[in-house]
Amino acid sequence: MLIREIQEFQKVRKDARAYFCYLLHRNLPNRLPNISIDVVYEGLERIVNELPSLNCAYILDAGGKQISKMIAVKEKYKNYQIEFNQANRTYFYKAVKEKKCILTDPYPSLIGGDIVVSAAMPIFNDRGDLLYVAVIDMPLLEILRFVHKEKGDNWAHNFNRIVYAVFAVALFAICVLLFLDGIKMFFTYTFQNIDIKKMFESTILITLSLALFDLVKTLIFEEVIGEKEEHPFAIHKTMIKFLGSIIIALAIEGLMLVFKFAMIAPDKLIYASILLASVTFLLIGLAYYMKNVGKDIK
Repeated sequence: MLIREIQEFQKVRKDARAYFCYLLHRNLPNRLPNISIDVVYEGLERIVNELPSLNCAYILDAGGKQISKMIAVKEKYKNYQIEFNQANRTYFYKAVKEKKCILTDPYPSLIGGDIVVSAAMPIFNDRGDLLYVAVIDMPLLEILRFVHKEKGDNWAHNFNRIVYAVFAVALFAICVLLFLDGIKMFFTYTFQNIDIKKMFESTILITLSLALFDLVKTLIFEEVIGEKEEHPFAIHKTMIKFLGSIIIALAIEGLMLVFKFAMIAPDKLIYASILLASVTFLLIGLAYYMKNVGKDIK
């Protein structure tokens, strides 16, 4: 489920960065004369005590080497120290390059291999010389829980999932009933007594059940489970398939009415023609929509 968590992180990234950078700016001195490592260390200690779910915090020098012991509430991190240079790590070079507080993408931690997100802030003296880079690491799962809790949207998120699940179940039940009725109609009137009208109706029912199944599948995977396709066209795919199925069903119905009215009521052929014309306009509209979506993606 890691993909789902990373996708969820992208939604709350802006809020998470705002909060963690606020914490770092509030507790750490910057662009002042004579900033000592002890002052930075004390500031990181306050942050860790305020957020015990953090893995750890630590200080790097201007070259990227860790120059403090780990600051952590969790015992397994307290005595851990990384000796080698970390200048090639994203949290260091990005903070130094941008000269501001940054939040990384999720990555495997050097300590224990957990998937974490790091916030890092460069600390300069009053002359603009880089002194330290302060880093805090937080597990990805904890940052998601924390941000959702702060925003107060956990209950809303769960409520939406339940509502979508109920609608998906109801639509699936309708889908099954349409499919069974279509299959029953097909076998009853095809093998026992051939009836073209019933065959067309059976085809319409099965086509509509297919369209509903695509809709149900999308609701379950995207809104209930939370697994969304990354391709930019994916968000439009379900609607295109659904509308395509509806157009097919309406076209079959129009063709059936043409045959019916041609035999028993020629004066009503105009109504079948109107239906087929409407199907044509729907098809043109769908083609125009797909063409413009393709342009936006390019």
